[in-house]
Amino acid sequence: METTLETAPPASPGEPTSLWRSLTRRVNVIFLVTVLLPTLLACLYYGVIASDVYISESRFVVRNPQRQSISSGLGSLLQGTGFSRSQDDTYSVHDYVLSRDALHELDQQLHVRKAFESSHVDWINRFPGPSPDDSFEAFYRHYRKYVAIDYDTVSSITTLYARAYTAKDARDINDLLLQMGERLVNNLNTRSRQDLIQVAQKEVQAAEERSKTAAAALSGYRGRQSLFDPDRQSALQLQGVAKLQEELLSAEAQLAQLRQLSPDNPQIPSLKSRVEGLRKTIGAEGSKVAGAEGSFTSKSTVYDRLLLEKTFAERQLATALASLESARNEANRKQLYLERLVQPNLPDKALEPRRIRNIFTVLLLGMILWGVASLVVASVKEHSD
Repeated sequence: METTLETAPPASPGEPTSLWRSLTRRVNVIFLVTVLLPTLLACLYYGVIASDVYISESRFVVRNPQRQSISSGLGSLLQGTGFSRSQDDTYSVHDYVLSRDALHELDQQLHVRKAFESSHVDWINRFPGPSPDDSFEAFYRHYRKYVAIDYDTVSSITTLYARAYTAKDARDINDLLLQMGERLVNNLNTRSRQDLIQVAQKEVQAAEERSKTAAAALSGYRGRQSLFDPDRQSALQLQGVAKLQEELLSAEAQLAQLRQLSPDNPQIPSLKSRVEGLRKTIGAEGSKVAGAEGSFTSKSTVYDRLLLEKTFAERQLATALASLESARNEANRKQLYLERLVQPNLPDKALEPRRIRNIFTVLLLGMILWGVASLVVASVKEHSD
């Protein structure tokens, strides 16, 4: 039995060369698109077109003489001078520096929009650049790229960076932003002083009204009840009663003696009348102190309440006056300080763009992309074969 073996026809001699050339051509096109062309464009842009960017740097700290929570080395230095850091107020300054209000003032005083729209700035970085949107919101987004804040939470030092296309513009922008931050701190001080004094004055006015009302109520009650001081008046009344009781005891003793020695003495009736009169007088005078309606005891309850209200109102008024004086003394001291640690510098060299580094970055990314694309093309070719 014979077995016939079929073999594949031999490949033509030119086929491998054609496949190699096709693969090489594709790899060269990918290298051109991903590496060579972007690198040439980066060299053209960063080497010729891109405008120089100058950076002005300043540093400041916001401190409060009333707070004593200090932990860092700089905090200890500030504590030694009687000041402490004020983190919340520092964030307020940060927000204001990066706000639209700050940009409005910058544009009014320094015409920063014209500076960013200048023809000396390259077309890509010039405002509005490739975008047709030239609104204020678009300009604000553009502005946020040129102003930055770096805050060190340990030392509470804020570093303010201002970028511009001339050294003078960068320094002027930085300096004006610091001035606006100082003005914000001063405004916070002013509002704090006003609020502090106004609250203290309102407390004094309320205490004065209460004291006047309590004094008028007590005076009116004294006038209506013919009463000055129930305790003193009761003491005087009891002294009179005590004297009457002494006279009563003397009269009773004399009457008893006459009845024993001379029952028919004509003085006995008069002595009896005197004893009865003294007893009635003592009863009447005693009822003025306690017991009967309208006595000093019944009047003292209302009197004591009115006197207590008047005393409490006077003490409240004295406390409010002391608080007002303290508030005025506190208002005379500046509560917040924005202290410049480093003044805005005038840069003598453009720090951006970093031309060589950016070109090498584009080259490196292109090489990575070219390698990935080459692997993908080779894989696709292998699967198709």
